[in-house]
Amino acid sequence: MSQTSHPATASHVSTEPDGLVEEPPRRSGWSARFATRPARALRQLGRTAGRAVRDHPSTRRTAMAEAASSPSVLSAPSTGTDFPEGAVTPSGSATPVRTAPPARPAPRPRRPAPLPRRSWPGGFRDRLTSPLPTFQELLAVAWHGTFRPGVGDADRIPVHRDGLPRTTGTEAVVTWVGHATYVVQIGGLTILTDPVWARKIAGIRRPRLTPPGVAWADLPRIDAVVISHNHYDHLDARTVRRLPRGTPVLVPAGLRSWFTRRGFRDVTELDWWESTWVGGVRFDFVPAHHWSRRSIWDTCKTLWGGWVIASDDQTIYFAGDTAYGERFAQIGARYPGGIDLALMPVGAFEPRWFMKAAHVDPAQAVRACQDVGARRMATMHWGTFVLSGESLLAPVEEARVAWAEAGRDRADLWDLAVGESRVLAP
Repeated sequence: MSQTSHPATASHVSTEPDGLVEEPPRRSGWSARFATRPARALRQLGRTAGRAVRDHPSTRRTAMAEAASSPSVLSAPSTGTDFPEGAVTPSGSATPVRTAPPARPAPRPRRPAPLPRRSWPGGFRDRLTSPLPTFQELLAVAWHGTFRPGVGDADRIPVHRDGLPRTTGTEAVVTWVGHATYVVQIGGLTILTDPVWARKIAGIRRPRLTPPGVAWADLPRIDAVVISHNHYDHLDARTVRRLPRGTPVLVPAGLRSWFTRRGFRDVTELDWWESTWVGGVRFDFVPAHHWSRRSIWDTCKTLWGGWVIASDDQTIYFAGDTAYGERFAQIGARYPGGIDLALMPVGAFEPRWFMKAAHVDPAQAVRACQDVGARRMATMHWGTFVLSGESLLAPVEEARVAWAEAGRDRADLWDLAVGESRVLAP
């Protein structure tokens, strides 16, 4: 008799004193098949019983409660059997106790999560405070040649070649490069406003009348660039291409993609009354009475405005391009402590019936300076490009008259020459 045991029927086996193993009783029918195939039958019974227990409503409620009370417990992978942990399997071995694998530490992010991008699909026509010029008005201006004044006085536009002054970091310094471009040194930063170094810009027949007041090669590292709107005389692609692609650029809402398409990585777009910081200097984007367009397809698709640049000691307002209106009083109400210096446009105001919806005249520039609560005014937007019908020197000459008529101190009107700098003491 062979000494063979049948693990599936171990409960029927007894060991005799003589060492012989008694054979199991002979069975027939279903029980015989069960005995000859014990492991398979037990697995089937285990699965059936397990499903019955799992599917019972009370079991599901208990499992859900346990899972809710222990959210950190991980499910162990299946071993392919339904035997309880630690039980003896038909082969006589104990099933391994299932343990949850150790939790992996969360991976470190490679870079900060990007800020949510905003969009203004409807554009900004609702921000207009005056109707856009009609085709008939544009045709009338072109027909009568009112944008072609004489340029015989171009040699009388003052130009300085002193270069940028050295600063200690405690005072603010502004240098007029030409048109709406200033180099603003404030709070330890060097900032460019609407940088245009090009000799000629799209849409304007004549090249610039005066060279840039600061050579590009003489510029220090630029810490930030602010853009007021997308018109070609304020946003020049050739100048922008000369900037390092990591330069922080602050733009009106909707204009970010124009810069990112050109490889700029640090572009912040703001809506009116929104702010951002570069270093210890705050930049507030404020309203203006103007509009935007670079082609016939994108009229008012991007916003326009001005910038209030504030350090711990000084506040400078860069107005960009603007007509006169109630926005200036709103800006002044936001800065009850006053603004130290306003960089105000004074040119491109004739013919008045056409330009009044987009540009202040010199008298309105002085009034706007008073509305925002500025202690001083520096002129800009004249003496560089021929954009309108007034004589070349009329903007600054009329600004001096309006400043005197307003009873303001002549020393607080900074009618700078191209390339001239002025220090704003704290």
